[in-house]
Formats: sequence, structure tokens, C-alpha cells
Amino acid sequence: MKVLMFGWEFPPHISGGLGTACYGLTKGLANFKDIEVLFVVPKAHGDEDQSTMKLIGASDVPVTQKQVIFKDLQRKVDYYEVDSAIVPYTDPEEFWKLNSKQHSEKTQFIHTDDQGRIKFSGKYGANLIDEIYNYAIVAESIATDNDFDIIHAHDWLAYPAGIAAKKASGKPLVIHVHATDFDRSGGSVNPKVYAMEREGMEIADKIITVSNLTRKIVIEKYGIDPEKVETVYNAVEPVHIEKKKALKKGMDDKVVTFLGRITMQKGPEYFVEAANEVLKRIKNVRFVMAGSGDMMNAMVRRAAQLNITDHFHFTGFLRGDDVFHMFKMSDVYVMPSVSEPFGISPLEAMQSDVPVIISKQSGVSEILTHAIKIDFWDINAMADAIYALVKYPALSTTFKKHARTEVDILQWKHSAKHVRKIYKETLDLR
Repeated sequence: MKVLMFGWEFPPHISGGLGTACYGLTKGLANFKDIEVLFVVPKAHGDEDQSTMKLIGASDVPVTQKQVIFKDLQRKVDYYEVDSAIVPYTDPEEFWKLNSKQHSEKTQFIHTDDQGRIKFSGKYGANLIDEIYNYAIVAESIATDNDFDIIHAHDWLAYPAGIAAKKASGKPLVIHVHATDFDRSGGSVNPKVYAMEREGMEIADKIITVSNLTRKIVIEKYGIDPEKVETVYNAVEPVHIEKKKALKKGMDDKVVTFLGRITMQKGPEYFVEAANEVLKRIKNVRFVMAGSGDMMNAMVRRAAQLNITDHFHFTGFLRGDDVFHMFKMSDVYVMPSVSEPFGISPLEAMQSDVPVIISKQSGVSEILTHAIKIDFWDINAMADAIYALVKYPALSTTFKKHARTEVDILQWKHSAKHVRKIYKETLDLR
């Protein structure tokens, strides 16, 4: 079974859990000899691990002729690459000739290099929507030029690419909902993003959600048939902690860590307020906020207002071994997410023998037993849990012991087996 998989990021070039989940799933699928994955990202950097699949960047794929429908611009257009012989005599916009049955004044030309390739940043910048649409154009080329059985598109950024590949090939499409705009926005959804998400869900033959929490949102907020939506929980790769040499924290104080994007969705303000409550009761504790995001400056200011900056540290975004070292220096990990479709970081913390506190509003809370669960808004309950884990070693040891046993079972090979089953069922329906 050959799988054409579309994502937006892949380790080591990631900004959050999406790339980590894609990597884990492809490694899990590699355990099955009957599955072959071609993974596509907007931009490949060349240092990605391709030991378990083939990875290509859309930036490296030349486009010759494509037909794409952009619903929001109400246009249907054919793009033709201009013959290279006349390039020296043309304006850059004339790299493409436009033949349109109908188009609005918002029609935009697409630029390529002299080999017919579209440039992608692969980031989340101001041109994100344009890059998503361009990604769909290249996806049609890839679908035309490659042999595969099924398409798998990860998150809304890749849904248009998956749709384009399905229309070009006629092959079934599975979309993987890692988050919705209801999670990212706190309910104030972006209409354009919502429309892209809903279109992907409606056109897909099957929808995978990372938790029942997300499955419920897909069904209720997007009006999708429950029979079409199936939950496959995320997981972690087994690690051998003893083989890695961890940094020492160089102090006796307990370390309580928040690791993730510093955005409204992740609830960083509740972590700061809980830290203040804990420090009123015990002083030999330091709090670390590891990550970056649009709320970071506000969190720095709030810590200063509370006069706890001597016990509060901001590290910036961490990746790779830096994440491992942070966990090994931590005594408690807290994930106070307001709306978390899943949440892989608590599993990574548990692998490092760190007891975790998670919000009840997270998908991972559906499968974890040996974690303290609190409502994200309950600062006092969060502070009580942190205090108990740093104050009473026996309690912390109990959580470490049972949590490590629990997380060792949650491996990507099991999630991949479930995904493989969904592939087969989807193909059997056609």
C-alpha cells in the first residue's frame, strides 16, 4: 500500500507538536512491510530523517500545467508555464499565461523560477494562505506524477493539497485533524480557516482525530457524519534515557516547567498565576516557561507585576535535545491548556520520569491515569498539585513509577496499526 502524505512541517524544522506527530506516525507505519510513505512538505531542508520514508519538498517540484479552483476568489483558472525561449523578453509576471473561464479582480499570478518551481518558505508567515494555495497546485503535479493508493493530509494547512491530489488522481483522501480553529482561537474562528477546514472534512473519505474531544468538535461544529470520524490517539517513540547524558540544574531548588507555545490556547497566564500562589507557600521552587508565542511579552510583564521574576525563567523555544535536557532538570511538568486536541509533551515528560499536571480540557487526559488532572482555570487546584509534588517526595515517586509504566505502552507503532486499519477500510469502501 503506497501512501501519499502531505504535511506542513517535519523534524527538526518544527514549531510545535504537528511535525513531531507526523514524524512519529511515519516511523510507526514503517513497522509494516506492506506500507510505503511518500511524505511531502512545502520546503525540504535536506537534514530530515528519511530512514523510514521518502520526503520531498514542494519547492523542488516543477509545475507545468495545472487547473485549480479557489472558492473564496470565485475563479477557475488554468496555469501554463511560458516556453523558456521567450523568458528573456518578458516581465516576471509573464512566466504564466492565464486562461480563465471566470475570474475576479483578485486574480493573482503565480511566480516560478526558470525551472518552473514555486518558492515556499514552509513557515507560518504573512503569506501563509497564498502558500497553502500554491501547495495545492504543486500537490496536483505530485499526484499526477507518482503512483500511490491513498492520500493522507495532516491538518488544515495541507487539506487543500490533499483535495487537489484527490481530484487529480481519483484516489481516496484521509485527513488528520490535529487541531481545529476552535482550539487555536478560543471560539472566535477565522471564517477563511473554518471554510478550508470544513471543505477538507466534507471532501475527505475518512477523518482521523487525535482525541474524542476533537472528534466531538468535528461532528458538532462542522456538521460531519459521526460514521466518518475516528479517533487515533497520538503517542511517543520509546527512548532510552540512560544512554543520554543529561545536564544538571546546578541548584537544589525544585523546577516546575511549562513547555509549549505561549499562546491563549496553552493557558500560560494560569501557569504564572499558579506559580505566584505556590511561591506564597514555599520559596525553594523555580518556574520555567519554555517556548515562544504572541503572549510571551505579556507573561514577562505579569511575572514582573507579581514580583516573582527572581523565581521565574523564560527560555524561548526549545527543540530536540534541549527539550530532553529541560525535562531532566524538571521536578514537575504542567500543561494548563485551555483547549488541547491531544498534547504530546506530557508523554515526553513522563518518559523522563517527571510527574505531570494536565488540564481536563486536553485530549491526552482521556488516556492517562497517572497524571494529576485539573481545570485549566482552577489556579488554586493547580497550585495545590504543584505544591504537593514538590513538597512530598513519596507522592512524586509514586507518580513517576506508575506514569513511566503507563507511557511505555503508548507507542507510535500501536497508533500506526490503527491508521493502517483505517487505510484498508477506506480502500475497501471504493
